[in-house]
Amino acid sequence: MAKAYLVGSGIAALAAATFLIRDGGFDGADIHLFEEQRTIGGSLDAGGSVDAGYSMRGGRMFESEFRCTYDLLSAIPTLDDPAVSVTEEILAGHEEFAWDDVARLVDGDGKIVDTASMGFSERDRLELVRCLAGPEGHLDGKRITDCFGEHFFTTNFWFMWCTTFAFQPWHSAIEFRRYLRRFIHLFPEFASMSGIHRTRYNQYDSIVRPLTAWLRERGVTVHTGSRITDLGFAPGHGDITVDTLHVSRGGRDEKIAVAPEDLVLVTNGSMTDATGLGSHTAAPSVPAHRSQAWLLWHRISRGREEFGNPAAFDKHVKESRWESFTVTAKDPVFLDALAEFSGRETGRGGLMTFTASNWLLTIVANRQPVYRDQPEGVSVWWGYGLFPGRAGNHTPKPMTMCSGREILEEVLHHLHFDAPLAARVLETSTVVPCVMPYITSQFLVRRREDRPQVVPAGSVNLAFIGQFAEVPDDVVFTVEYSVRTAWTAVARLLDLDRQPPAVYKGHHDPRVLAAALETMHRR
Repeated sequence: MAKAYLVGSGIAALAAATFLIRDGGFDGADIHLFEEQRTIGGSLDAGGSVDAGYSMRGGRMFESEFRCTYDLLSAIPTLDDPAVSVTEEILAGHEEFAWDDVARLVDGDGKIVDTASMGFSERDRLELVRCLAGPEGHLDGKRITDCFGEHFFTTNFWFMWCTTFAFQPWHSAIEFRRYLRRFIHLFPEFASMSGIHRTRYNQYDSIVRPLTAWLRERGVTVHTGSRITDLGFAPGHGDITVDTLHVSRGGRDEKIAVAPEDLVLVTNGSMTDATGLGSHTAAPSVPAHRSQAWLLWHRISRGREEFGNPAAFDKHVKESRWESFTVTAKDPVFLDALAEFSGRETGRGGLMTFTASNWLLTIVANRQPVYRDQPEGVSVWWGYGLFPGRAGNHTPKPMTMCSGREILEEVLHHLHFDAPLAARVLETSTVVPCVMPYITSQFLVRRREDRPQVVPAGSVNLAFIGQFAEVPDDVVFTVEYSVRTAWTAVARLLDLDRQPPAVYKGHHDPRVLAAALETMHRR
């Protein structure tokens, strides 16, 4: 039987291993994942403790048209109830506990902004329609700021859009256009966020752990602490065939022979590489090194244009960096006060963005518990700042230089809570900040050929999966994108009849377009 070697253990690799078994007929024992870290799951992580503070780098959102993801997870049992699939759990959670945000934006006076209007001028609407409807090729190498005037970046729409999806004005106009087209069906309920789905717990507990358990039961091997440092290719012109894996583990280098019928699936690049964690009393320190996910891509792409251009994504840290923070609270006072302020019980309020924040802070308090092992009486909430290099409004230094406590003080400043309440929150909370230099690197200005095709032309046994492989029409920075690349890789390399479902295209539906236009014209 053929073997499959997967570089990385993020959601793309876990999904690919599942598809190899489910659709490709592989025996789990013939599938090997190589992960340089000691933990698996890639960017879908969650760790920490009550005493030191829980920590998660981010929280991904889902929606009804995540067709590949929900197909994948429909056969994966949850950890809480083996009779319920992960997909069923997510959909049931949305029915029972959907977001209904009425405090999406908060101004500098601590007042909730009326988001019934998107705040567009006629010029903003025209530019938005032009970006949405124009050819993608015209946006090659362009930034969002090349397509819109200054007023657009002051609208309610922009504040909500950029903090929902983590766009910056200098990011790629191609990616912005793809997002507009991909999520246009969410326009009417964008302010309330009622169309957004979420996992029951953090994504590590709700997705990575069930998937990993399913794969291990079928004999899949995950080699942690193992780095793939290079790929060897069979000599010859035309076809691309990997014949060797160069592995470094336990302080030793070794080679693994790869047969032409074996498969090699590479997660190229990493949006959470070089993450720096801080503590409640100390600012994060960012590692100076890059992971093998970037170094391997640089190494194998030399002299091979069909393998893309990693330098377009990992050479501009100031344009791809932001900072998140996770708050562990041993007193319900903050969540109670936030629920009273927002008008929604904890878990139904959605994102809250402070528009006057120099860091452009956004916070969210999800349904509790956020961790499966979270003790009774302990709560966890999360936030992030898109401009961590700027001095704060209350704290006169960049977010990247702040301890967790100082970040919490900044949040409380924007909420305008009274002094006794703020003091109690500070006394009973532990905050873990996290700087991520490459977190939106997939949004950086690029040309269409900078990301390799999932299966490059002429490839016999090599595919690229994850956020830095090219899938026309779908959007990066989503779990759906990683899962779609995994399904595409397996289906094409094995020439399977069962292919990934088509990307949902609401912009082809007249009813969706009409509803979006009506939303854009609300005053």
